[in-house]
Amino acid sequence: MKFHTEYLTFNTKKHREYIHITPQVEKIVQTSGVTNGMALVSAMHITAGVYVNDDERGLIQDIDKWLEQLAPFNEAYLHHQTGENNGDSHLKALLVHHQVILPVTNGKLLLGTWQRVFYAEFDGQRQKRVVVAVMGE
Repeated sequence: MKFHTEYLTFNTKKHREYIHITPQVEKIVQTSGVTNGMALVSAMHITAGVYVNDDERGLIQDIDKWLEQLAPFNEAYLHHQTGENNGDSHLKALLVHHQVILPVTNGKLLLGTWQRVFYAEFDGQRQKRVVVAVMGE
């Protein structure tokens, strides 16, 4: 059993940002030496997430609009009584989830035809990390 871990670091320019990370994850899988197993891709922050979807034009804007409708940025969150102002970011992260597990076959990510991996930042403009842990044979 092999186990390989690397980190991706992001400094987003916007408060909310969606970053296509499939090429970085694929590179980590290739350097891991794992032929068959799985790759765990996990945001290391509670106001960010990782998801799998299509990289089709307009889809990220649709996802962002949908998340903003479900958890709008405003002052009404009880969490803000702690001095924070990111209550909506925590809720958006719950909707997206913080990690995905992806199959690795023949030394490569096994994704569907249109599937891509994305990092979703909901409280950005500072340094954040994603861990990629590849395990298998």
